[in-house]
Amino acid sequence: MHEYGFLSLLPPVVAIILAIRTKQVFVSLLFGIWLGWFIINDYNLLQGSFATIQALVDVFQDAGNTRTIMFCALVGALIIFIQYSGGVAGFILRVNRLLEKYEAKQSGSNRIIVQLLAWLTGVLIFVESSISVLTVGALYRPVFDKLKISREKLAYIADSSSAPSSILIPFNGWGAFIMSLLAAEGFSDPFATMVRAMGYNFYPILALIGVLVIIFWKKDFGPMATAEQRVRESGALLREGAQPIMSDELTDVQVKEGVTPKAYNMVIPIVIMVLLMPIMLAYTGWEAALADRPDATFSQKVLYAIGQGSGSTSVLVAVITSTLFAMVFYGIQGIMGLKESVDLTLKGISGMIPLALLMMMAFAIGAVCKQMQTGQYVADVASTWLSPNLVPFIVFLVSCFIAFSTGTSWGTFAIMIAIAVPMSREMDANVYITIAAALGGGVFGDHCSPISDTTILSSMASATDHIDHVRTQIPYALVAGSLAALLYLLMGVLG
Repeated sequence: MHEYGFLSLLPPVVAIILAIRTKQVFVSLLFGIWLGWFIINDYNLLQGSFATIQALVDVFQDAGNTRTIMFCALVGALIIFIQYSGGVAGFILRVNRLLEKYEAKQSGSNRIIVQLLAWLTGVLIFVESSISVLTVGALYRPVFDKLKISREKLAYIADSSSAPSSILIPFNGWGAFIMSLLAAEGFSDPFATMVRAMGYNFYPILALIGVLVIIFWKKDFGPMATAEQRVRESGALLREGAQPIMSDELTDVQVKEGVTPKAYNMVIPIVIMVLLMPIMLAYTGWEAALADRPDATFSQKVLYAIGQGSGSTSVLVAVITSTLFAMVFYGIQGIMGLKESVDLTLKGISGMIPLALLMMMAFAIGAVCKQMQTGQYVADVASTWLSPNLVPFIVFLVSCFIAFSTGTSWGTFAIMIAIAVPMSREMDANVYITIAAALGGGVFGDHCSPISDTTILSSMASATDHIDHVRTQIPYALVAGSLAALLYLLMGVLG
């Protein structure tokens, strides 16, 4: 294997620097990929350019990569379906009625109850972070306004319950993407590897707990305290001069005219998709369970099969089944016909194309790093001064920096997993803690980044000023992030 040395660092580092300067993640990743192949092809401009195009094409040679990208695109159709059918609107009406009924009896504790329900809703809708923040923002904004809870607080709860739950409950696109990255690093059981790593994924866990502490403690700090005081004393939902991003801009899909909003039009398709994911994991891994665990009990075989199953196949089959069910289900109700369903499906796919492209480039830059042995080089250099026990701590900090700079946790996962896994193996560090540190750092940096898609969506869904959301959330994210970093440091120091 050709030894590239310091040059192996250039593709990811240049991509990061460009992302910081230009705020254009796609261009930055593409240039990083091109630079890698330019170096590999001995600085031949033409061959390097052709190799870059071929590398992007080769992403789809891996069936797992293709299935994950297809899932990402198709989930856009489901998002549009549940809005157009009145499912989201019906869910909002149903919860509002429950809150109004409770308010008449227990008005004193409504602020805690409503915030807790918003957090719980964000956690339960772990299928996709965009769906989560959209639902939480649209559902609870009127109630928060009525109870004089700041929109900044709503945006914080929506943001801090979406990505953390999506990464900790891996039966979704996040899980499929992470498993694909782990499989690319040679793990024979990527699902089991991911599950073992989740126990050390401190930042998402602390972020979720942090929201509960703030809700029940009833004491805010930093800019959030100022925002809460403003609403309580003056009733001003936004600070003077704020420029809220209205939630109507999240999507131009309205409930179909004449359709009565019904919550089950949202709940049933999502439940079907969520339940199918572990079922398909067990199905795709069942043959391996029969071969490797012939004497095990049925439940033991099921658990083993889930660990051996194909995550990308599971999420793809789940979203296809849920989408087809929704078409039939809404068709029976007379909400949409075949042509309408196809048109909305194509519209939903088109809306997810940017994320699908990001995933393609993420896979491609990971392949370049692997080809150039970036992780091995970093490990060789770091081994001269860095204790193996400190690898997770350093990986967490670097992942945080990359995600903050680029505004994407998934892009960070692709870069850091390709570096961190070989590094931990070469230095004999705990690979599960290192994987968790790379994932947790990515979510932490993404939470603090003003160019993060989920941060922007949270501001939009909550109809608050985007910079106000970033300013009020960062202190809370920093507390959870600092505690996570301290835990990785202590685990390293104490052995």
